Amino acid sequence: MINPIKLELFKHAFSAVAEEMGAVLQRSSFSPNIKERRDFSCALFNRKGELVAQAAHIPVHLGSMPLSVRAVLKKIDLKEGEVAAINAPYSGGTHLPDITVVAPVYLNGELLFYVANRAHHADVGGTTPGSMPLSTSIYQEGLIIPPVKVASNWEPDPNFLELLKANSRTPKEREGDFKAQLTALKLGVKRIKELAQKYSPELLQIYANALLDYAEKITRNFIESIPDGVYTFGDFMDGDGIADTPVRVRAVVKIEGDTATVDFSGSDLQTKGPINAVESIALSATLYSFRLLMEHDVPTNEGIMRPVKVVTRKGTVVDALPPAPVSAGNTETSQRLVDVLLGALSKALPKKVPAASQGTMNNLTLGGTDLEGNPFAYYETIGGGAGATPKENGESGVHTHMTNTLNTPVEALEFKLPVMVTEYGLRKGSGGEGKFRGGEGIVRELLFLSETQVTLISERRKFSPYGLFGGKPGKPGRAVELTPEGKEIELPPKFTKTFKPGHKLRVETPGGGGWGEG
Repeated sequence: MINPIKLELFKHAFSAVAEEMGAVLQRSSFSPNIKERRDFSCALFNRKGELVAQAAHIPVHLGSMPLSVRAVLKKIDLKEGEVAAINAPYSGGTHLPDITVVAPVYLNGELLFYVANRAHHADVGGTTPGSMPLSTSIYQEGLIIPPVKVASNWEPDPNFLELLKANSRTPKEREGDFKAQLTALKLGVKRIKELAQKYSPELLQIYANALLDYAEKITRNFIESIPDGVYTFGDFMDGDGIADTPVRVRAVVKIEGDTATVDFSGSDLQTKGPINAVESIALSATLYSFRLLMEHDVPTNEGIMRPVKVVTRKGTVVDALPPAPVSAGNTETSQRLVDVLLGALSKALPKKVPAASQGTMNNLTLGGTDLEGNPFAYYETIGGGAGATPKENGESGVHTHMTNTLNTPVEALEFKLPVMVTEYGLRKGSGGEGKFRGGEGIVRELLFLSETQVTLISERRKFSPYGLFGGKPGKPGRAVELTPEGKEIELPPKFTKTFKPGHKLRVETPGGGGWGEG
């Protein structure tokens, strides 16, 4: 018999382990992307590799990390103190900068759980600094890591470490971030062992499984509250960065009793450019969207997905086949998957679903040599406007939906890179009007002090974030180069360009859509 008080206790105990792992990873990392922006996720898995608990980190990692963990378990029998790594997108990963590490938790020789974390490394090779290129093949995007053992007795394999460093423009930063990941895992193993010694391994297993059942029950109750029917919605990506042709993403949601089928198979074929998503991203977007709409404090685990079937079609932009490039599928197509899924559900739940948020992560990567002759590589995403809800205005200047990172503080950015931030604020008037107004986007302007190779991968420059029920769309984003002579050069949504010293990049991000007639 499951005790509801103990269930709540273990829900928080497991989540606390993941949260503490995240705190250790953040504090011990080297790069601004992990230390400042917190572009990582930490989680706990049962012996089958099912997600039991995840800290409140990055939503795009929700559905994909279990597939990476299971890919590792299929190939490697991990022993006490051993760690495996993987970043391969076609084996449950997302894109190559996201490196996942996995370690088992044993007590008295018995396997209890696995702990894992995924961190976005600012550079893992590829054709441009930051490993987010306008690629036409995954082999142009950086180092591919299949499931491989990378540590024994908690000591990193020196050969793997040298391989990782040799494939990065910033090897010291890679080594520091990777060792921070291992440190976080070691803490997670220690905390789970402490829980097992306090409550017994058997009780931990019982309540870990009960939490999956509990999440499933809440999700089924939520789905049952949605009117039965078939709900469809389609939207477009601006282009793939190689061709200027719009790319359609489509969702068909079928509600039958307490089950849901989400069908993305009507989406366009995979593209030549890097906006292709792998299947794990479609799973992540679906899990996130259903979790978003549930009012109960449902634990974030794989039980949420038991009543939900996700259908994709191989070879499409939402379930690409190798060797398609995928660097921006994780960031951009994941956002559009959420947009179309929420758009479909808005027809069934008009009083719950918000208008579209900015619908892009505005991926900005910088690289070059600083004023002292040292190489640098940097990655960040830029927030924008959140969609208005049926109850209130959208938030302004925030990261939305599939990203949950922070901004890099101006002080940290200017300390680390040969860059000055000459403007950083809200983009007034960019939120869509309505009964409730969409949130405002952001203006971020950078002055380059040394020659810098810049790549921007962004969306919602042609197709605005939609409003709902009479609300107006949010203002689309834009980017311009500002020369020292005062000339403005309009830039495309996706570009790679070398900026000379004294030149500026100005990025204006989209506002959120409005909700209801004003």
